[in-house]
Amino acid sequence: MPKLISLYIRHTIIGFVIAAVFVALLLWFDVVGLRHLVTHTEGGYLAVFLLVMFNGIVFSGVQFGIAVMNLAEPEDKDSDGGRRAPEPVLDHSAIPVKVEDRRV
Repeated sequence: MPKLISLYIRHTIIGFVIAAVFVALLLWFDVVGLRHLVTHTEGGYLAVFLLVMFNGIVFSGVQFGIAVMNLAEPEDKDSDGGRRAPEPVLDHSAIPVKVEDRRV
């Protein structure tokens, strides 16, 4: 399996585990009465499943993004930090031009 695919699968699983822990903590601490709502409603299990699924999509995307950004090679210490070229110096010996006053 290519390294990028295994990296994606690994970090997607990590993201879904984080999401499951997050939803478990939401239910454990009964945030805004969520545990009561889930346990006393007929389709409460569906709400828990959707919470884990949608939070898993978000958390796994963030986890994979962080992993990809950490793949970058370290910058050279000898580089100048990507500074731009110096601004050109304007020639201040411009020719004056008279402008007529056209006020009515």
